[in-house]
Amino acid sequence: MAKKEERNLNVTIKNDSDDKDEVVVSIGGIFRNLKKYFLPWLIIAAMLAVLVSGLAVFKTIRNKPALNALISFNYSGIEKGKDPAGRNFDINIVKNSQVIADALIKHDIDLEKAAAIQESITFEGIIPSDAIDKITVYKSVYENSTNGNLAAAQAMLDVTFYPTQYKVYFNYDAAGLSKSEAVQVFTDILEGFKDYFYEAYGYNKTLGTAVSNIDYQDYDYSEAVDIFRSTLSTLSRYVKGLASADTNQFRSNQTGLTFNDLSQAISTVSNIDLDRISSYVSVNNITKDKEATKAYYQYRIDALNRDKDALTERLNNLTATIEGYQKDNILIMAGADGSNAELSSNSGEYDKLVERKDAVATELAETKQSIKYYTQRKESLENATTSTPEMEAKVEADFAVLKEKLTKLIEDTELTSEEYYETVEFAHAYNILVPPANSSTDSIKTVIGFAKLPLILAEGLLFVIYFAVAFVKSIKEENAKKAIKAKAGDDDDESDDPDENEDDEDEDETEDEKSEEESGKPAPQKSKKKRK
Repeated sequence: MAKKEERNLNVTIKNDSDDKDEVVVSIGGIFRNLKKYFLPWLIIAAMLAVLVSGLAVFKTIRNKPALNALISFNYSGIEKGKDPAGRNFDINIVKNSQVIADALIKHDIDLEKAAAIQESITFEGIIPSDAIDKITVYKSVYENSTNGNLAAAQAMLDVTFYPTQYKVYFNYDAAGLSKSEAVQVFTDILEGFKDYFYEAYGYNKTLGTAVSNIDYQDYDYSEAVDIFRSTLSTLSRYVKGLASADTNQFRSNQTGLTFNDLSQAISTVSNIDLDRISSYVSVNNITKDKEATKAYYQYRIDALNRDKDALTERLNNLTATIEGYQKDNILIMAGADGSNAELSSNSGEYDKLVERKDAVATELAETKQSIKYYTQRKESLENATTSTPEMEAKVEADFAVLKEKLTKLIEDTELTSEEYYETVEFAHAYNILVPPANSSTDSIKTVIGFAKLPLILAEGLLFVIYFAVAFVKSIKEENAKKAIKAKAGDDDDESDDPDENEDDEDEDETEDEKSEEESGKPAPQKSKKKRK
């Protein structure tokens, strides 16, 4: 009986694991299947690449992607979002109507398309990564700051970045242009803006235009003197401003002059030539119409008195504001003994107030001098006799010479300042870093741009399918081999175990004998199996 329990336990141990749940993976089998299906995969991959590329070409032809270019600005003030004149900079000035019209006229394109072209040009400012990191760090400091450092942290957070580089896009399809036309027009717009930039922010051409359009012969002699003096003063301020900004003592190759040379020449003409004519007119009371001249002097005196009152009030307000201005506390730090030390400094606004006060004070002093000058001329004219024709002829001749000298000064100023702006001040103020193009290379890049991501995704998916097929095929082959081996092993176990068969027969015989004893009948005879 003990032997029987032992045999049953052996059978149970063999049956408690199911070989069908085991999965056999062979690396060699995977590589064999990869090699087997390599050629079909390669053919399908090539066909897929051709298909995706064809779709990209079709998309490029149908959608007509926008042309793009890259421009940059580099001058003092652009980092603060200002134009060279100190006003807020607007990037849309690049596509101004004048530049677009010049480009269309150059290529004989209908000017009616100017509005559509202007709307089809857009800009995207580029912010460098280091500027983004800086703003992010400042924000982190602000968020983690304590009350003691809150003011300093908030001052750091007050950071605004103004881009100096811009991507320019031109949707030429919406503007109704072909690609070749669009490239030409787009290029001329970007190139033409360089000349527009010099004209807008370079030499003040309106100064010379104003002088050339004024005929001094249309005015009385005293009025002509004021016109020439005003023009020379304006020209002098303009040249002195350039001289103060020019730190390299620029000398023009065309005129051979520096701005200091021009300033000295203007001062000479004003203090010698014009003053000589002015004194001659005043001393001799030379006038075309005495009463009209007296009325003019009185008008000037009244106007200057009004200016003097306004300037005096402004000066008083500025003085009071400066005296009561609170200085900015810019740093709070702990001393060695644990005490707090506070450093204060005048802010930029305070400095501007001081500059405005000085300017108003200077203007007020000049206004008072002008009032005194016109008052003396009016009194002198009232007591004098009428001038002679010879005196008038001399004054007119002197005015003609003065106008020639003034015209020459303006021409020299224009040539010198334009050369200065183009070669020094605005040499790199505006640049086209990446111009628009219409080459085969550019078209290929556009197609590649459309096809790159879809092709990567499609080819990646195809490779995953290719590898999965090889993997699954390898598993099936290995498990099929295992099943064949397992079946062959079971047949061998049944035929190679004779003792077990004999035990089974003996057990059957014993059972039959027991049945015979109980029933009293002979048990049926069983045929014995032949053994090999």
